[in-house]
Amino acid sequence: MRVLVTGGAGFIGSAVCRHFVADLGHDVVVIDKLTYAGNLASLQPVAGSPRYAFERHDICDADAVRAIFAKYQPDAVVHLAAESHVDRSISGSDVFVKTNVLGSFTLLEAARRYVASGRDNAATEFRFVHVSTDEVYGSLGDDGLFTETTPYDPSSPYSATKAASDHLAKAWQRTYGLPVIVSNCSNNYGPYHFPEKLIPLIILNALDRKPLPVYGDGSNIRDWLYVEDHARALGIILAKGRPGETYNIGGRNERKNIDVVREICNWMDRLRPDGASHHDLISFVTDRPGHDQRYAIDASKLETELGWRAHETFETGIEKTVRWYLDRADWWEPLRNRVYAGERLGLVKS
Repeated sequence: MRVLVTGGAGFIGSAVCRHFVADLGHDVVVIDKLTYAGNLASLQPVAGSPRYAFERHDICDADAVRAIFAKYQPDAVVHLAAESHVDRSISGSDVFVKTNVLGSFTLLEAARRYVASGRDNAATEFRFVHVSTDEVYGSLGDDGLFTETTPYDPSSPYSATKAASDHLAKAWQRTYGLPVIVSNCSNNYGPYHFPEKLIPLIILNALDRKPLPVYGDGSNIRDWLYVEDHARALGIILAKGRPGETYNIGGRNERKNIDVVREICNWMDRLRPDGASHHDLISFVTDRPGHDQRYAIDASKLETELGWRAHETFETGIEKTVRWYLDRADWWEPLRNRVYAGERLGLVKS
């Protein structure tokens, strides 16, 4: 299968590309604008493969997107390209609207026209997997889980733009018959994660003996999904998922943010002991505006219908992640030194 992966140089996208090329034997064509979060070093494990191709373009560029469809004649699209950091969306929402909404529209339209052309059985064999987030569902209370039928209730500019793109994808399936499958995943973590996100930020700050910022009282709960488990799920959804359906992907690993930080500190104390415990670096800071209290995914549909299971528990996944960052300064040091040094993001501009 030849798969067009948008955002393939990003965190989740690069994991998908590595899995598709190395494990599934797919040909992969990456479209990526290479914003601050896109990193070709994350694709280095597959960059030398004849199954890999790269196109540096913005998905909002309709002419470029149509030309790529014509050039590569893909069997499928896995659409991951998005502005994805909630904090950045709070202080600069315009690029989120452009990329997440208008970019998704541009890609859907290009795919619709490509399928309508009837090339190589595109109308019957083509698949468009639209990758989204559990944040579109809003915030849960103490009980309950997000299911595929949970009403949308986004809280942040980021989640609102992802909700909009989900609705567009589903509308293109219902109106035009484009074979779209939507997935909504919980919080990802693992290797090659840009260091502005909670887990890599805490690991690298701990390594530098800097404060470990925790929003509010740290009681906000997320369901953590190891990124390689997510990549496997997307491979299964692409192969066996039904067009018109939505599949929730979650690791069944709910943790309070403060407990995530403490577990990282435990591993840093074991692996890089240097006197005082890393727990002493924990610092509670002003909470994020509109911070959802709890996310938790019910992945039963994906598990029962398509046979996917997460391989990693949070305990096994966080150990692998901490060890990876300690071993791979070659990957994160250029980012830490030149792109993002750990400063607070998401402060509301007046």
